[in-house]
Amino acid sequence: MRIGKILCGIAIASGLSVSMARAQQVMLDKVIAVVGGSSITYSEVEESARRLTEARRAQGYTSDRDPMNEALEQLLMQKLLYNQALIDSVEIMKADIMTRVEEEVQEMIAQEGTIPAVEAKMHNAIFNIRENLRRRYEEEAYASGMQREVISKVTVIPGEVERFYKRTDKDSLPLIGDQYVYAHITKFPKSIDEAKRRARERLLEMRERIITGNAKFELLARLYSVDGSALHGGEMEPATLQTFVQPFADALSDLKPGQISEVVETQYGFHLIQLIDKKGSLYHCRHILIRPTYTDEELAEPDRLLDSVAALIRADSITFEEAALRFSDDPYSRQNGGIVTNHELLERYNAADARYTATKFLKEDFGNMGPSAIADFRVLSGLKVGDLSDAYQTQDMNGNQLSKIVKLVEIIPTHTASLNEDYLRLEQMALNDKQEKVFREWLTKKIDGMYVYIDPEFRNGEFTNKHWVK
Repeated sequence: MRIGKILCGIAIASGLSVSMARAQQVMLDKVIAVVGGSSITYSEVEESARRLTEARRAQGYTSDRDPMNEALEQLLMQKLLYNQALIDSVEIMKADIMTRVEEEVQEMIAQEGTIPAVEAKMHNAIFNIRENLRRRYEEEAYASGMQREVISKVTVIPGEVERFYKRTDKDSLPLIGDQYVYAHITKFPKSIDEAKRRARERLLEMRERIITGNAKFELLARLYSVDGSALHGGEMEPATLQTFVQPFADALSDLKPGQISEVVETQYGFHLIQLIDKKGSLYHCRHILIRPTYTDEELAEPDRLLDSVAALIRADSITFEEAALRFSDDPYSRQNGGIVTNHELLERYNAADARYTATKFLKEDFGNMGPSAIADFRVLSGLKVGDLSDAYQTQDMNGNQLSKIVKLVEIIPTHTASLNEDYLRLEQMALNDKQEKVFREWLTKKIDGMYVYIDPEFRNGEFTNKHWVK
């Protein structure tokens, strides 16, 4: 997507962030451009051009454009976006930036062995290295945030999508790979209530050990939590309450620093939560996540049930659609004949707009829908259209164990995108095209209204936007 490429360009340009920090500082560095209150040095452009060249080489393509000129224009745009973001009071997550800075510094220390070795290589004190990285990451964040604000309100209507499709050269339309339409019937173990009780009791026992001083929260998190944060003793990045699912957020909001919650149930499992500290609206906490677990016999029970259901369907004693309604535990598909959609994924990212509900999935889509969908694709790959699988065990998007059977309903062959079959993909292309146009127009107006100076030696390059040279 072209807007995506612009954002990528900003990130590469600001790859000053990592690579510039690692490069030896030049004692005398010439300022070759100024945008608003920000200057651009020759070494910045040189480093950015190197990164552009390396990125292209890695992707297997080249450009006729001078990389120094291209890098300069990307840096000019980044500085303008940064300055405008300050004027418009764009907000960024500064806590995330500090985390990135510390990770980068720790990586440098690991590579060089000691802090003095890093300081010697960088010709700078460690606190200055941190500050330089902070400024650079912050500038990148402000620039990206400003661009998102510019394009965030851009929308397209059906007529615009149709016009975009008609004026686009057919050779430029995307080729859509094979798409799968399938249905499933899912079943959780009958003993789920008992398994939940066991999980809750395990956490209550851990809570007692922590409160009585017989164990440390961080150690138990590393040993028993099934969340990725276990590697960090259950500690998560500071975030607002809106970042967390509701039961978790409610419990967290009631805690004082150091306090441990009661057992909290969410769709992900059961949690113990400890508030580390709170700064403004940011909550810094750690947690232990435990999911219900089952015995082999408990897991085998839904397999047997679904194999019996599959036998009835194959014998035409019941239709798949009727079986889904009667037996499936999936609330998203049971009323729709078991047809699988991406509705749960949309809900997870607060994007549950009916327009984006899909029932046709590319091979790569399965990888974005969780472990269950990945397992589904492996099974579907061995089926013919109309075939029904045997029962198999998998997980839902939240990692809960279940059994299911799937039916391959249809395979839509590879084809060039069309309005009838691929409207949503074409809508996104039309939106990207319109966003790019809006952004370019906005950028030109801001260039004309902001102080921009480019050293005469660097004005003769082929700038995409001619307004840079005044």
